[in-house]
Amino acid sequence: MKTRILTLGCALAVVSLIVATPAQAAPGIGDPQNTAEGLNTPLGLAIDQSGRAYVSDNFGGTLSLIDKKGAETELVSAPGWEITAPGVSGKTVYYVQASMDHLSSTLNTLSNGVTTPLADIAAFEAAENPDVVNTYGFFDLTAECEAQFVPFPPYPPLGMPSYSGIIDTHAYASAIVGTDVYIADAGANAILKVTAAGDISALAVLPPSEPITVGEAQAAESNWPSCVIGHGYRTEPVPTDVELGPDGWLYVTTLPGGPEDPSLGARGSVYKVDPNSGATQLVATGFAGATNLAVAPNGTIFVAELFGGPTGSGQISTVSPGANTPTPLLELPMPATVSVRAEALYVTTDALVPDAAALTVVKLKGMANRR
Repeated sequence: MKTRILTLGCALAVVSLIVATPAQAAPGIGDPQNTAEGLNTPLGLAIDQSGRAYVSDNFGGTLSLIDKKGAETELVSAPGWEITAPGVSGKTVYYVQASMDHLSSTLNTLSNGVTTPLADIAAFEAAENPDVVNTYGFFDLTAECEAQFVPFPPYPPLGMPSYSGIIDTHAYASAIVGTDVYIADAGANAILKVTAAGDISALAVLPPSEPITVGEAQAAESNWPSCVIGHGYRTEPVPTDVELGPDGWLYVTTLPGGPEDPSLGARGSVYKVDPNSGATQLVATGFAGATNLAVAPNGTIFVAELFGGPTGSGQISTVSPGANTPTPLLELPMPATVSVRAEALYVTTDALVPDAAALTVVKLKGMANRR
């Protein structure tokens, strides 16, 4: 994930400006109920078959188990590290432990209290850099305009008119399918597949976002020459979640690269990926900060929009089977993750507000399983 404006990797720098807001229930579903409160940066969530929640405090370096009564048990503690991408299959818990600069990133398993490294994600990215096949940035500038770009050391890609995918990894979410682990890597812009033996491959590289037309303000902020104004710029796709759908395809949310808020429009998307071939298809777009998704047994897709809703404070939207546009379902404050299990929707809310985040449960009253 390479972007200058608010990213999930640097969002804590601005949380002091964010105020928690109350949840608003939508007609036809149950009132949101907080199961656990006082959480910090709960950007990862996995629900097991019994309805227990595994929640990562990404920037606090912990992974916790929250039972159905809200009791919290810390399973992993790694201060100074990022803990992310939790997943669960049977009695085995999966998670990624990464250094804050993401130069180290390892997929681990936790079983019977024993942690075992499974795969070195950072080493794979350094060796393979799967999104090197993508080209980002401007695509229609004259040679004279391109020559006016100047280096921009804090954000190297902004000092180039265009660039290929660079080495960067940020494992953000995972899905366990049989003995394989699929990882949405928000730095590599790819969906990775990890086998039980720890072998890693890039199943799919997400396509660059649709071009945005650069205006005067964006050019000035990015230190670009004025000749870029009015030209199209392709930002990086940023996969934020991966889940298995009832049709056997993997479903993926993406942020559009910076800015990720709706200032240039609601540009977040949902894709689906064939787990056999890696073929990728766009399902729907028009999300404001699509940071997570869940797919119900009937094919309904639930998407957490971090900046969605009429006030931009957050919402859950749905995409019905066969639809290509989102429908707002429920306003919730800053939802970062969403999961569906047994006709209940689990959401982490106020996810970037220190000590105010919660695990919120919403009863779906049959809509998740109805075909």
